[in-house]
Amino acid sequence: MEKRVTFRGWLLPVILIAPQVLISAIFFFYPAGQAVYQSLFIPDPFGLSSQFVGLGNFEFVLGDKFYRASFVTTAIFSILVTLCSMIPALFLAATADRLIKGSGVYRTLLIWPYAVAPAVAGVLWLFMFNTRVGVVSWYLGQFGYDWNHVLNGGEAMGLVVVASAWGRISYNFLFFFAALQSVPRSVIEAAAIDGARFWRRFFGIVLPLITPTAFFLLVVNVVYAFFETFGVIHTITSGGPQQSTTILVYKVFADGFIGQDLGSSSAQSVILLFVVGLLTVVQFKYVEKRVHY
Repeated sequence: MEKRVTFRGWLLPVILIAPQVLISAIFFFYPAGQAVYQSLFIPDPFGLSSQFVGLGNFEFVLGDKFYRASFVTTAIFSILVTLCSMIPALFLAATADRLIKGSGVYRTLLIWPYAVAPAVAGVLWLFMFNTRVGVVSWYLGQFGYDWNHVLNGGEAMGLVVVASAWGRISYNFLFFFAALQSVPRSVIEAAAIDGARFWRRFFGIVLPLITPTAFFLLVVNVVYAFFETFGVIHTITSGGPQQSTTILVYKVFADGFIGQDLGSSSAQSVILLFVVGLLTVVQFKYVEKRVHY
């Protein structure tokens, strides 16, 4: 018989959930409400008054070719970051799951990069690929390749993708490794007795059993690519060259804090929130159908 915790009265449940509700209200609902409110106004240059324009900020933003280009940049960036962080993490987790000697040290070394903040990770990769003193760019120069992410948009995109995915691999590794540890060994051993090789067992048995974890990480990594990669882009490229690495969240910062166009920046925040919410709904509606619980 299943036992469930019951509360007598409503006061204790309210007290228990009040801290989380308060934190959500202060750090999410209030800023989101302010963004929606400010997106309907255009403040004067001195911030002393505002003019109501309704949906004028949204019309201006959606008519801007640079903002529309940031949608394409964000899509490419988020797809590359998600793939470059999940696929290596799954491979490393599968390797760690088979490792017998030194597995503790191996897992610890893989977890360490997750402790590095995105801005710090951006600085580290920027130093390694610096066009003058970077060790990686120097070695590339020895092979005849002139690395310059300051002028080359493709190289800049590749650098911010690698820097963003580097720290996220550790996070994905933890979840994939835990999922692999929960796969019944009896099922894998039965397949091995039947003659199935490692990759056959992995793609036919193990991978379908860890799809709930993979789906969770897919949603989390897409959200990470949309929002939490700001520090990496800001420290490495600042959205350049020629806005080739300006994703939606950095466009909000550039127009709002640098350009001081608070109305347009607020409208972009609302659009970004809507896009991420819609993308999450699409993932749950279509991608989750392939998940085996």
